[in-house]
Amino acid sequence: MADKTTLKQLISIFTSFFRIGLFTFGGGYAMVPIIAKEVVEKKKWIGEDEMTDILAVAQSVPGAIAINTSVLVGYKVARVKGSVAAILGTVLPSFFVILTIAVFFRKFGELPVVKSVFAGIRAAIVALIFTAAFRISRSAVRDRIGLVIAAVAIVLVILGVHGVLLIIGGALSGLAIYLLYPRKAAQVLGKAGNGNGNGNS
Repeated sequence: MADKTTLKQLISIFTSFFRIGLFTFGGGYAMVPIIAKEVVEKKKWIGEDEMTDILAVAQSVPGAIAINTSVLVGYKVARVKGSVAAILGTVLPSFFVILTIAVFFRKFGELPVVKSVFAGIRAAIVALIFTAAFRISRSAVRDRIGLVIAAVAIVLVILGVHGVLLIIGGALSGLAIYLLYPRKAAQVLGKAGNGNGNGNS
């Protein structure tokens, strides 16, 4: 029975990420709100705070954020097998779609109607990215200190500071707050603990 349950779970992970990979244009950050809606709201595999932590890790290591997120969510749900199922579900649609588009583009990419279609797609992707940023901000920015860190990070992004440096700076800021203001840190962490939702442990 355990094997059947595991297989069913792996199939569910694969099909969920396959759907996301198949119907989400823009990749990367455009996939984030779709992944979050699927694994947090629909499947309830993880909580919203866990999703925010996963996105932070996925962004801070090498590789595409959508692939990294898939691996981490899959591992959270079903360990190594879950990661494999998630990454296959994410990658396979892209592989086949991009292969098809490559053939298509070679023949028809310069046609005005094709350029118009992709111009519309690019505009829609902007909305998806903003949605991802809004979703993350709701669980990541919990107090004035978090708001200040986020505001400073936005300014530094505009100034061209590398994302890895921003992540390191954010980590050091969190550590400093934990060491200098333990009560404040405990209060914020307590709020985070209360917002984990119904995710599996």
